[in-house]
Amino acid sequence: MSDKRAEAVEQALEARKGEAWVEPRLERTRRVLELLDDPQRTFRVVHVTGTNGKTSTSRMIESIVRAHGLRTGLFTSPQLRSFTERMLVDGEPIDGAMVADIWEEIEPIVDLVDAELTGAGEAPLTFFELLTVLAFAAFADAPVDVAIIEVGMGGSWDSTNTADGDVAVFGPIDIDHTDRLGETIADIAAVKAGIIKQDAAVVSARQESAADAVLRAAATRNGASIAFEGQGFALLSQRLAVGGQQISVQGLAATYDDLYLPMYGTHQGFNAALAIAAVESLIGAGTLPIAPDVLAEGLAQSTSPGRLQLVGAAPTVLVDAAHNPHGARALVTALQESFDFDEWGIVLGILSEKDAAGIIGALAPVATHVFATAVSSDRTADADAIADVAEDAGLNVTVHHDLADAADAARAWAASSDRRAVVIAGSVVLAGEALTLAENEDWKSGWSS
Repeated sequence: MSDKRAEAVEQALEARKGEAWVEPRLERTRRVLELLDDPQRTFRVVHVTGTNGKTSTSRMIESIVRAHGLRTGLFTSPQLRSFTERMLVDGEPIDGAMVADIWEEIEPIVDLVDAELTGAGEAPLTFFELLTVLAFAAFADAPVDVAIIEVGMGGSWDSTNTADGDVAVFGPIDIDHTDRLGETIADIAAVKAGIIKQDAAVVSARQESAADAVLRAAATRNGASIAFEGQGFALLSQRLAVGGQQISVQGLAATYDDLYLPMYGTHQGFNAALAIAAVESLIGAGTLPIAPDVLAEGLAQSTSPGRLQLVGAAPTVLVDAAHNPHGARALVTALQESFDFDEWGIVLGILSEKDAAGIIGALAPVATHVFATAVSSDRTADADAIADVAEDAGLNVTVHHDLADAADAARAWAASSDRRAVVIAGSVVLAGEALTLAENEDWKSGWSS
């Protein structure tokens, strides 16, 4: 993002209420979009929700759709490092000049709606509401044929739900954001089911019975078709391969054998199966197979930054954005299945609203040593508090005042044995910090004391 004007846009957005501030309201985002002639209605939409796996699944869908020769837009949340990385056109982050130009076009409308909100005693448009508008306007301006849109939080009242998804995609639904979405799986599923639109196609990961029932009922109410992993489609097999895995998938329309996926972890294989079913639903209404060469190209070129991403060598250092118990369990499974190390050092930073005990409990089976630290956010949990929870779980732990200190200590610990490795996890924000730190310090060149 080299354009100075784009930096000014980012500053203007960050001055607004951030993503921790969420109020169930669609009408204000919809009001801005209406005044902009509804740019979100100029392209087809694949809408993706769930508790975990949304970003990886969205990125796989986008890559497969782009391999068909279609122009794509991709909107994901949250960012790792720069807000422009959330908005991709044809697989590339949106250009800073384009961001600035679009902001200049929409700013008068934003000011108008802000004034209306202030007059009604409501808060002005938020960071995420405006980011959604920016993405939709950018995709219309590109223009794209298909936009793959990841929900920010929940579904029904998320600002992305101003778009009408041709395909609604559900990753695994678990407990998270209970203060916003509800205390039970059924409550959370009901909010997420709000993205199902009239006559849409719905594809879902395998769900707990409570979520399964909610999604089926919502599909029926909206005259939508619905297919679940394990019934309409399935991951048939997977085996380790250099840099990832080889998978076979039973899709909705065909069986696809020996596909290379450049990502680690069983969960990514299941995400790939879900992505394939979503693309089959979009391109051929679930009845036409994806051409083998197109699918092979789309999967092989897919990436998911910050998800089991290798950022350091000698010692091995991985970064993963797992930030809730479900994600932490998937991380542990992936570490055990995909890597041959005896001991793992976990650099751990968690936001205060997250389930620290649940995350640490899920990580405990592989955590030889926890390096507790703080996230660079005013929402961070205190490193000492994280350490207390880890100690209560019977883990070895040390406290570090920031990521740089924690990572330095963890890499030194791991460098003492070729059977040790490090994973940095617990927060998307922390993952973004780690990617920058690893790049700046060139961790792939190896450890130097």
